[in-house]
Amino acid sequence: MNPRNNSIKRIIGRLSRGAISRHEAFEKLKDLPYSDLGFAKLDNHRQVRKGFPEVIYARGKALNHLEKITAHSLNRRQPLIITKAEETVYSFLKSKFPVLKYSNTAQIIYYTRKRPVLKKGFVSVVTAGTSDINVAEEAAVTLEVMGNKIRRVYDVGVAGIHRVFDKRRLLAASRVVIVIAGMEGALASVVAGLINKPVIAVPTSVGYGASFKGLAPLLTMLNCCAPGTVVVNIDNGFGAAYFADMIQ
Repeated sequence: MNPRNNSIKRIIGRLSRGAISRHEAFEKLKDLPYSDLGFAKLDNHRQVRKGFPEVIYARGKALNHLEKITAHSLNRRQPLIITKAEETVYSFLKSKFPVLKYSNTAQIIYYTRKRPVLKKGFVSVVTAGTSDINVAEEAAVTLEVMGNKIRRVYDVGVAGIHRVFDKRRLLAASRVVIVIAGMEGALASVVAGLINKPVIAVPTSVGYGASFKGLAPLLTMLNCCAPGTVVVNIDNGFGAAYFADMIQ
């Protein structure tokens, strides 16, 4: 079992050893499975079920709601990831919670109580172009907070296909490869055809009019003829990272 899923077992073990009282054990367990904040019901059971706490999507949320959600997470001493967060959101939350960190490129606010135990192997995060890096960094930062080692392989698209061939040995050594591409999205098929590792394809909204804000690369990736490829939603670096973490 993933060691991050052992919180309940630890509480029961401490109770059986007499290290904590029944009242203390109750206080630690009473908020399972969720906390009702009125405007939100926060899934405290997520870490037990999935190995990582609920991740917060910032876009469209009121600042005071994000403040209360962040306070709840930090009070529970859990790692925290807030995705699609603009710098103004971070500035507001940082003034309330100085422990928070931010990646401007990834638009992710995050907190880890301690350095996570790194998993075996590494995940390669690959982009076709530099315009895809924002989505790639969303994936990379998420993976790092979750305790993964990362190899960034940026700007190796099919317009200069020799660039990705030069990285073939690195990609083949990866546990999982995330391929992020806009335009026509062909890079995922190329990478998946070169290696025998799982490939997670992420279409991006980068491209001219007929790319239809990511729909064209999405359809290309869904029609990939190289086996071992799965596809997540447009610009969903976080979703790709979460799936890669589960494979790891």
